[in-house]
Amino acid sequence: MKTLRKIALGTLLALGLAGTAGWFSLDKETRGLLKTVPTNRDLLFWSVPQRDAAFRALDRIPLLAQWRVVQAGNTPRALPAGAPLALPVDVDAYMAGQRSSALLIVQGGRLRLERYGLDFDAGGRWTSFSVAKSFTSTLVGAALKDGYIKSMDDKVSDYITQMKGSAYDDVSIRQLLTMTSGVRWNEDYGDPNSDVAKFNNHQPEPGVAAIVSYLRQLPRAAPAGERWLYSTGETNLVGILVSEATGKPLAQYLEEKIWKPAGMEQQATWILSKTGQEISGCCIQAAARDYARMGQFILEGARVQGQSILPDGWLQEATAKRADIGKPGRGYGYQWWTYDDGSFAARGIFGQGIFIDPKRQLVIASNANWAGGASSPQESEAREAFYKAVQQAVDAER
Repeated sequence: MKTLRKIALGTLLALGLAGTAGWFSLDKETRGLLKTVPTNRDLLFWSVPQRDAAFRALDRIPLLAQWRVVQAGNTPRALPAGAPLALPVDVDAYMAGQRSSALLIVQGGRLRLERYGLDFDAGGRWTSFSVAKSFTSTLVGAALKDGYIKSMDDKVSDYITQMKGSAYDDVSIRQLLTMTSGVRWNEDYGDPNSDVAKFNNHQPEPGVAAIVSYLRQLPRAAPAGERWLYSTGETNLVGILVSEATGKPLAQYLEEKIWKPAGMEQQATWILSKTGQEISGCCIQAAARDYARMGQFILEGARVQGQSILPDGWLQEATAKRADIGKPGRGYGYQWWTYDDGSFAARGIFGQGIFIDPKRQLVIASNANWAGGASSPQESEAREAFYKAVQQAVDAER
């Protein structure tokens, strides 16, 4: 997950920027809620109603965030309707408990459930939070296939020269993707003094990307490759690495390699850091159907016109357990959460997710705003139970 800039909506109003088309495209209630966002508190500590308003609008108010657009192509991939899936759970109750804004199930290439909540609909964009990490990982694979990155065993500082002399001199791209760098990091969403809460407000040196400036100061806590530790900052560094290697903004590369060729229906946006780089560990805004299409694209091997955009075998490596996270039956791949049954998932705080089960040809895309907080155990466990219930429903049809 990546925190956002502290917001001064009073300043926005004073400057008259509330009169922009982006502001007036929001309904009156949403505009009212956004005016109440605290100017001295990070997104992690906003109220539930404030998050409800913001998660659908982060890319429509310039002082809330800056972003790059990821354009869709002219021919969206069809999501043909399938027969409703007979689920052994009360979907309305599940969505209410999750505070879901969108829930889609694609199975066998057909859309078998599509539901919306929180006054959201198919035409809107919802923020992804750390679901974006799995998008960024896929772009690493594409850069390998395209020859921009030579090897997963190359060192980070080979591509980001400003990291030379830091703890990342010892870290390979593979270790960065599996979050086994061994560099110190605190991802406690409830602690305002944690790295994940502080690093976006760090003042970088002139000419240095914000995340590079912050991370190159951190000390080593363990030998590279020996310890798994979840770190959004490192995924943000992955994005810088891909941009440096390709010579392109990350949003442009996403558009070229995935968004247009995979047939996304709507444009997406990718929020930028204070120094103008995509926040690659977070913050893609997209339509729920396009999150589902991303899941289907990965399920089918990331293929465009029969050819994968990834090196042979790379996706299998990326979505299999590469690091032990201390939970039986679970693991971490290249920015994908893995299960020992062969399924895997992209996950973001407050209930964002794309679950993929190749054996059952199953994709579940969900957006939400968990009342219990960023990583609420209760809502998280309920989502895991829902995934299993959907798998059981598919099995029952066979």
